[in-house]
Amino acid sequence: MTSAALFVTGTDTGVGKTRVACGLCRAYAARGLRVAAMKPVASGSVPTPGGLRNDDALALLAAMSVRADYAEVNPYAFEPAIAPHIAAAESATAVDFGVLDRAYERLRLRSDLIVVEGAGGWLTPLDAARSFADLAAHWQLDVVLVVGMRLGCLNHALLTAESIARRGLRLRGWVANTIDSRFARLQESVASLHSRMQAPCLGFLQFAPRHDPQAIALALAAGL
Repeated sequence: MTSAALFVTGTDTGVGKTRVACGLCRAYAARGLRVAAMKPVASGSVPTPGGLRNDDALALLAAMSVRADYAEVNPYAFEPAIAPHIAAAESATAVDFGVLDRAYERLRLRSDLIVVEGAGGWLTPLDAARSFADLAAHWQLDVVLVVGMRLGCLNHALLTAESIARRGLRLRGWVANTIDSRFARLQESVASLHSRMQAPCLGFLQFAPRHDPQAIALALAAGL
């Protein structure tokens, strides 16, 4: 799987998007590609002397193989851990696609591949009218869907895949990420996704409270 840019989305929040996005960065970098990453808009950030910093964006910054400023990786960071559009409204900030475009373009010019991570799920709002899905469509990105393997994930995954197709975007693949160690009928659920999803499965990640970044990269590399 090769592409100029990938958009990593998930079936919900907390399903392992950053885990997969960082794994993709490392897997492609291991192939000798110059890899950049973005978390365009992030909430749940902490104040630092250099400004607000988001853990997901910092993880992406550490996983990518090109050098970049934090503001290029994460142009909009908000402190409260709430929906990004609500955090933006509370801080009287409008998410400007022009700002995101400029950061994206700077990274694109220095890289062979950009991995862009969304927030929450596919249709998480960015403002009163637009969502992360609109941003992915704006940049015409191929999509990688992280399926958090827990009760309800089949419906969420299939609805997300359907919405991606309706926007004319390509679902390059999906990753089954085991986030519930007690999820009954895990293998049967993964088999159901294999039979219903048109896109290939890029990897199956076992439950791991303390994940090994290199192991995740290796698990994903086989499916790329």
